[in-house]
Amino acid sequence: MNPKKLALAGGLALCAAMAPLATFVQDQADLIKPIDHKLTFVFIPKVIHPWYDVVAEGGKYAVQELAKEGIDVDVIWDQPPQADVADQNQRIEANIGRKPDGLAVACLDQATNTQLLKEAVEAGVHTYTFNSFCDAQFPFVGQRDSYGDGYDLGKYLAEHLGGKGKVGILAGSLTATDHVERIKGFKDALKDYPDMEIVFEQPDNDVLEDAVTLTENAIQAHPDIAGFFGSNASNPIGAARAVANAGMSGKIAIVGMDDLPEAVDFVCKGTITALKAQRQWDIGYWTVRYLVAMNQNHTYPMDHNTGSRFITKDDCTS
Repeated sequence: MNPKKLALAGGLALCAAMAPLATFVQDQADLIKPIDHKLTFVFIPKVIHPWYDVVAEGGKYAVQELAKEGIDVDVIWDQPPQADVADQNQRIEANIGRKPDGLAVACLDQATNTQLLKEAVEAGVHTYTFNSFCDAQFPFVGQRDSYGDGYDLGKYLAEHLGGKGKVGILAGSLTATDHVERIKGFKDALKDYPDMEIVFEQPDNDVLEDAVTLTENAIQAHPDIAGFFGSNASNPIGAARAVANAGMSGKIAIVGMDDLPEAVDFVCKGTITALKAQRQWDIGYWTVRYLVAMNQNHTYPMDHNTGSRFITKDDCTS
């Protein structure tokens, strides 16, 4: 047979052999599920706190965008009044039973939260974690490197103080992974400065008034204390109030987390030396978007690191 005819015959035979496979090819668009009902998402943070108000604003913006796309979403915030593990777990468990279209949890206690989130997934509830990392088996939106934030602030404080001095730590919640990791990073940074000494470390449990009282007590017990580190969004403000009330603004350095308006105001006044701020608006926005994606059977990221940034007096406008 002519070589060209032989090649043609072979090609036709191959096509004939492959023809049945074509019936199994699926249009990938068919994998996406249309949303034909109102979606209900429940957010369970660690505590009622102004920091989460900004998360909620980002979520509201996503809801408004989705409405323009024809997708109706209702976001419910079920917030513990205090950072109480048992209270938060009861809320998680109750909402699993309600079977919302999405459940978003900021982990307060890694061990017990993880178990309940497993139960949520097993019950068929679309589940995301945000703000405070829980476990790699659950998708997460937030600042992933809390250790790095603590380390950066520890190094900043040590260099600001010339590598020597007594400092205190306002520890936030002892079970929240982000608070724990920040403190670990802060302490590791100070290992490079042998003349730095940690003389005070107490949890304020995300209660602003407690942070004020603890700072006042630390100043009284250690009149020569040179600085404070706040591991959450409340305690830098609490420390700043106490330092300002003692007439020590600019004499006792304060570093800590996030950009609540009062904290930024204290930076601009010179009472707080430096902050590292997360992007909580982005956290709320993307968590809502990703829960919708889950309901549509789209792909979604397991780890969306929203990062953080430094804020110092140089960032203040006159």
